[in-house]
Amino acid sequence: MTYVQKRSLSGLLFLAPYALAFAAFVLAPIAVALVLAFMQFDLTSRSTIHFVGAKNFSDAVKDDYFRQAFVVTLRYVVLMVPGLIVASLGMAMGMNAMTRGRNTVRALLFLPGMFNVAVTAILWMWFYDGQFGLFNYLLKGMGVGPAPWLSDKSWAMGSIVLMSLWWACGGTAIILLAALQQIPKQIFEAAAIDGAGPAPLFSKITLPQLKPVLLFVVVTNTIAAFQVFGQPYLLTRGGPELSTRGLVQYIYETAFNNYRLGYGAAMSWLLFLVVAAFALAQYRFLRRGSV
Repeated sequence: MTYVQKRSLSGLLFLAPYALAFAAFVLAPIAVALVLAFMQFDLTSRSTIHFVGAKNFSDAVKDDYFRQAFVVTLRYVVLMVPGLIVASLGMAMGMNAMTRGRNTVRALLFLPGMFNVAVTAILWMWFYDGQFGLFNYLLKGMGVGPAPWLSDKSWAMGSIVLMSLWWACGGTAIILLAALQQIPKQIFEAAAIDGAGPAPLFSKITLPQLKPVLLFVVVTNTIAAFQVFGQPYLLTRGGPELSTRGLVQYIYETAFNNYRLGYGAAMSWLLFLVVAAFALAQYRFLRRGSV
């Protein structure tokens, strides 16, 4: 065996543990979910397990609860992703303009993202508490009545988005800050000498230079937003009146509370198709005109 062959073999051996784990815990579940999507697989009785073809998919499209959960998820995506990008970009530009204390601010902004969703939800449940919550205490101090943060369906989704922004903005801001620091300062200096003001500098230089990174953060955060589960499940259990129950929570309840694994798998694949379509559309739109 030659040296090159030995080196290739050693590389494969190093990759083998991860490859086996990836196959066992990612590829195998995907394959099982694909098979289940075409079957009626209810854990309540063995006699109900049989092949049904595309019936699960057609039932899901006709399911009023599925459509309602899709609208709720889409509403969360529409509120969350633009708000996250705007807030994170503002934070990144603020940190980029700092001459002192940037590392401290960056660490503080990143801190919320280090909490898992359960810890974050418990913290914000206290913030939103109707009697003893921090936010209503502050409102009371300003002479304003308590707000129904999680108990009113017109407030609940906005409250979940606010919590999600606090939790996720820091990490995205740090990614955008790293991209901003890679833009050569000579470009801004040359444009300023030519008389360009803040608005042209931002629209003609900053945004075009950030386009690849913006594409990345928009697509990845859109995918994450479509998969929202922990925040509404822990804060509201999908209420009030199912106004915050998204697709992932409905799939979870269908598959593991009602034991309809086949139907849940079919809805999971429909969600995958929706996410893939949105991600592809965003990629093509944001990539248009780039070099």
